[in-house]
Amino acid sequence: MAAVLFDEEASGAVQERIAMRTLVAPALLAVEIANVCVMRQRRYGEKVSAASTYAVFAGWNIGLLAVPHSEVVGLALETGLTAYDASYLWLARHLGCELVTLDRRLIAVAPPARGPRTGG
Repeated sequence: MAAVLFDEEASGAVQERIAMRTLVAPALLAVEIANVCVMRQRRYGEKVSAASTYAVFAGWNIGLLAVPHSEVVGLALETGLTAYDASYLWLARHLGCELVTLDRRLIAVAPPARGPRTGG
């Protein structure tokens, strides 16, 4: 989502995969996007406004869902992922949906889409 928010090179491929889809993600996505906004403003100064950029993200229709941390910990240990990344994987597996990500490690363990084409 950060690639789309900041119109990075890979944003077109992500936008194609999420167009006309119902989007869901672990609730931690909001904090991760907030952190990216802050880090970008620190790096690029006044050229990037963390608050206004985050407001754009906050206006997107993404369902932010709680995930069971005890199960996420187990999945992280099983896969070698961070708990953050395992949260996205857990949710995709739980919902039986596609995990849209640019993270190579997540792509390697992500399930193929089985249900509605939803990502996060």
